[in-house]
Amino acid sequence: MKLATIGTSKITDSFLEAVKETGRMTYEAAYSRVEEKAKSFSERHGGKLWFTSISELALSNEIDVVYVATPNGLHFEQVKALLAGGKHVICEKPIFSTMNELNQAFRLSEQHHVFLFEAIRNIQTPIFKRLKEELLRAGKIRSAVLQLIQYSSRYDLFLQGHVTNIFSPEFAGGALEDIGVYPLYVAVTLFGAPDDAAYYPVKLPNGIDGSGTLILRYDGFVCTVLCSKIAHSDAPSEIHGEKGTFSINNPSNISGLYWTDAHSKEKKLIAENIADNDMIYEIAHFADVIENRDVEEYQRMKELSREVLRVMEKARKQNGILFPNDRV
Repeated sequence: MKLATIGTSKITDSFLEAVKETGRMTYEAAYSRVEEKAKSFSERHGGKLWFTSISELALSNEIDVVYVATPNGLHFEQVKALLAGGKHVICEKPIFSTMNELNQAFRLSEQHHVFLFEAIRNIQTPIFKRLKEELLRAGKIRSAVLQLIQYSSRYDLFLQGHVTNIFSPEFAGGALEDIGVYPLYVAVTLFGAPDDAAYYPVKLPNGIDGSGTLILRYDGFVCTVLCSKIAHSDAPSEIHGEKGTFSINNPSNISGLYWTDAHSKEKKLIAENIADNDMIYEIAHFADVIENRDVEEYQRMKELSREVLRVMEKARKQNGILFPNDRV
């Protein structure tokens, strides 16, 4: 499959490094509004083409799949154009801001017989799949605390009066959108859609959430999701069952999975991440779905995106955190 990219940040660099490692796609082209930037990025990663027009990229016969890693607020219009051009799309998390956008995009992908994926790497890793397989070992789940609290250097810029994408309502930023999506995906993948959700954000002066606590209510237990771009913590995330507790270091980049027996209190390492760049797993998975036309797995992934976005949109709007795309 011939791959193009939109976005020239570090995450795109990491994605292309993983693409080369898997060997499942061939990098061909970059897009940027600035031609020199597109040309330089493409050539640096071994590409032969570059584009400054989304529509030209969408209609190019030289490209099969496009990876989109632009600011959140730009995803919808870019993805729509690519799907209409018959391209498979891998869009960085969070895929969109509203259920309306997601439903429109999925309808468009069906019309053009292409796949649309949300790039959420943590749930595709072997260590996470091991956690899912082992979950019954905990017995009846009684609580869970999943947290991703990472101080952003861009908050320093915000405090100096410079509003960057991740702290901007215009670009659909904020703690829940930017990093809360990782622990939320863990919760929904492991436990299913919650019966109810409530979000308690810490708002910055421009109305965006710098941090927040998301409460997910399930039958018999509550899962608490903590996310922040304005503080830091190395505390683990935990899933508490009547027979024991699973703990992981970080919901976005799980390096170790531990089990603590509720009776003996003995703590054991169950699994470790063995990949330097865990994007290799999502890339291989997306390639498998496309090549095998695995509709069943694709439907499962679509439903996960739907349930996660449904919670995120509700959580935002409960608190008056509104984006321009809410009007789409």
